[in-house]
Amino acid sequence: MNSNTQLSLFAEANFNQKDLIPTDRKITIPPHTYTDITELTKHCEICHRCGLSENRTHVVVGRGNPQAKIMIIGEAPGQQEDETGLPFVGKSGQLLDKILASVNLNTETDVYICNIVKCRPPENRVPTPDEMEACIPYLLEQIRLVNPKIILLTGATAVKGITGNKQGITKIRGQWMEWEGRLCMPIFHPSYLLRNPSKEKGSPKWLMWQDIQSVKTKFEQLTVNS
Repeated sequence: MNSNTQLSLFAEANFNQKDLIPTDRKITIPPHTYTDITELTKHCEICHRCGLSENRTHVVVGRGNPQAKIMIIGEAPGQQEDETGLPFVGKSGQLLDKILASVNLNTETDVYICNIVKCRPPENRVPTPDEMEACIPYLLEQIRLVNPKIILLTGATAVKGITGNKQGITKIRGQWMEWEGRLCMPIFHPSYLLRNPSKEKGSPKWLMWQDIQSVKTKFEQLTVNS
């Protein structure tokens, strides 16, 4: 039975198709499905659209200001994120908070943080294409609801998942690009910076400092013009 036939039968049986979203990734999540982040979160918490749900402790939806002008999208939750239900709270998250604070960006007011997928992959591996396909419709609704002016894509998986760009992060980091009418910038994932601690000119940390200053400048311009 194909998905269209299945949905038709559900409709005839007076089922609410929206209620079926968390059960099967073949069921679409059209724009404007959710009225707010709270409603979306309730579906995520009972979601079984992919196999990652089988071993999760908590679903990790997001943290920060749900009306922020800046959205940061990472790859997937890690162990500490799975344990707490919050994204970017481990060592990578602590570094990310410090990077933002260095240009006076506050994670409670200026930023909303989330991931491509909302459940932790085993051994922190990269999410599979099927897992990303199942979860990204939730993310697209998050983007619509938060309505950020700037999206920062941390690492190659986030870039590929949102824009489809398969180039290496070292080639495209720091470059402004437009996606769906929004300004996006690929940046290094904080975990990569932890593995490359040098602050010498040209190092990943030095490049991140240039990038985050560019983000702050753009943020201030948009704030003045809004």
